[in-house]
Amino acid sequence: MNKVLAEIIAGVIPHKMTRNRWRGILRYGPINAIKLLFRLMRNHTQPKYYLAVCAIAKNEGPYFKEWIEWHRQKGVEKFYIYDNESTDCTQEILAPYIESGVVEYIFFPGYKKQLAAYDDCLDRHRFDTRWIALIDLDEFIVPIKDKTIPEFLKRFEKFPAVEINWLIYGSGGAKTKVPGTMMERFKHHSRPEHYLNRHVKSIVNPRRVFTMIGCHEVARISGHAADSHGNFIKKNWREREPQQDVIRINHYAVRSYEEFIEKQHRGRAAGRTRIVKPEYFTRFDLNDIEESSEISV
Repeated sequence: MNKVLAEIIAGVIPHKMTRNRWRGILRYGPINAIKLLFRLMRNHTQPKYYLAVCAIAKNEGPYFKEWIEWHRQKGVEKFYIYDNESTDCTQEILAPYIESGVVEYIFFPGYKKQLAAYDDCLDRHRFDTRWIALIDLDEFIVPIKDKTIPEFLKRFEKFPAVEINWLIYGSGGAKTKVPGTMMERFKHHSRPEHYLNRHVKSIVNPRRVFTMIGCHEVARISGHAADSHGNFIKKNWREREPQQDVIRINHYAVRSYEEFIEKQHRGRAAGRTRIVKPEYFTRFDLNDIEESSEISV
């Protein structure tokens, strides 16, 4: 269905969460939705993987190794990487992971391609993995109460999706890029209750969702999404207090100022703007609390 028409139809629904869900379904298209339901009825194969990650990236090559190794340590088995016209060392860094089968690499050129990449990943891999986490290269899923992400997800198998809150990390005053991983270099984060931490990212059961609604929520086929405490989500994420006591997403939104400037020049795969605005650094450079040693890196 035409996206403009979908917005018009969904716009008459007063409840925000219901409106967002139908916006996603209508954008996916009623005919596509019916076809998908028939596919799901016929296909009962067991997924090969329990947990995969899907991400789209543009010139994030130096950050891939840390990000992949962290998530492998925390239980991710497969990575679907969509390369949005990178011109750096991305392919070189990913080569051994591609060769070993840990990474499936997809060259995905064009402007404003994040949601298209997510849709493509869901359609390609609905029957390959039990869960898909849809996150960015500056986001690290950190289980707090469990040793691994799959241990956390085992309690959520009745849900089509789980929404996990950010905890935003600032630059810590760093002006330049120095050796070391992001998790070693940046130890200062926002107050947990900061309103920006209301943002969520989703881990979804691809057999029970149509498509993503933006980069945060999912248009479900059936059932309710859950928050990290296992509660049905009844309010939009903008209206909920953040939860970081069970699991969270460390969001290294700005890194050092030098790295932020590099981010400005390369633009964003999401495509909302081709250049990351300077105001973004001021807004997300939150350094209120120094991290304790509880998170193992």
